[in-house]
Amino acid sequence: MQYNFDQIIPRRGSGCVKHDGMVRDFGTNDLLPMWVADMDFASPDFVLDAIRQRCDHPVLGYAVPQESYFQAMTSWLERHYAIAAQRSQLHFIPGIVAGIAFAIQALTQPGDKILVTTPVYPPFLNLPQGSGRQLCASPLQYREGRFYIDFDDFERRASECRLFILSNPHNPGGVIWTREELERMAEICHRHGVIIIDDEIHADLTLPGYRHTSLPSLGGVAAQNCLTFIAPSKTFNIAGLGSSICYCADPDLRSRYFGYLDTYEVANGNIFAFAGAEAAFRYGEDWLQQLKQYLAGNVALLHTYLRHYLSKVQSVLPQASFLAWLDFSAYGYSHEELRRRFIEVGKLAMNDGTTFGGPAYRCCFRINLGCPRQTLEQALDGILRSVE
Repeated sequence: MQYNFDQIIPRRGSGCVKHDGMVRDFGTNDLLPMWVADMDFASPDFVLDAIRQRCDHPVLGYAVPQESYFQAMTSWLERHYAIAAQRSQLHFIPGIVAGIAFAIQALTQPGDKILVTTPVYPPFLNLPQGSGRQLCASPLQYREGRFYIDFDDFERRASECRLFILSNPHNPGGVIWTREELERMAEICHRHGVIIIDDEIHADLTLPGYRHTSLPSLGGVAAQNCLTFIAPSKTFNIAGLGSSICYCADPDLRSRYFGYLDTYEVANGNIFAFAGAEAAFRYGEDWLQQLKQYLAGNVALLHTYLRHYLSKVQSVLPQASFLAWLDFSAYGYSHEELRRRFIEVGKLAMNDGTTFGGPAYRCCFRINLGCPRQTLEQALDGILRSVE
């Protein structure tokens, strides 16, 4: 089947954050939404069909994952992540942000320090601070269109921390960490007794020409010292189902984390989360390959547009995911003026870079490329109007 990613689907009024939650953050809803990290493509037909089929049963009661759910999950993990998982090593979680919040509660104490590398997805910053822990940020280095880890700074900070939240691939940059980078992070964390929370939600969206390495697939201390979170939510545009999963190889760490989830009954799941995820992982190969080709075309369009019309922008273009990081510092505007111009002149809603790590990321914005090409062209023209 050939899927149509050029289709414009009206979403306003559907209760989606991307459109209907815009007023809270931007003061208006009359903008082109290039912010919240879901895509504007139709969710796959096989996922929708699975949910419709489940609705044919007249009772929507408490749910338990069936064996077929775990079979679809383990098969996907083996094919895409090089992880040979047993059912006992997997646990449903109602979204990765929730999973990280539970891990903080289960594995650390108030006052403990939690390590992140900035810029990074805002909940990585907000969850530690909101739970009475101390945030410890190691700034990434920017060189030639990519973020790099400052390992001297990383180790110095890791020596004081109990937990490291890793974005793998990286959000907001879409950087795929190399095997060597992952091994070095894992070794440092193991030596200092730091547990790694490994968020691989964007791994399935590794674009053509690149290869993702899953942290536990490295084996050794990397596998024994981490909780790995994956989800079909970004991959198949079904974030509203709240369906994710945790993989943990180490029995002691698994007992601590899975035991917390079960004791407090915070990760039991629901019928639509199970049905949607199973269908996505069972039938989603062809849809995903077509999606990645389309996203690669959007990345190429952005790259070409920046080179020809916005050459002052410093960018980190995704190797995985549909998110790009744009730095407009060279245009000479203040961060507040840039934000105003994007809203009032460009009529755009993009994520504010300061929310990814504070004032160091003034004049930076994250743009969502998970949209029909026509929408992206409109957004790029809005950026150009705004800065010139």
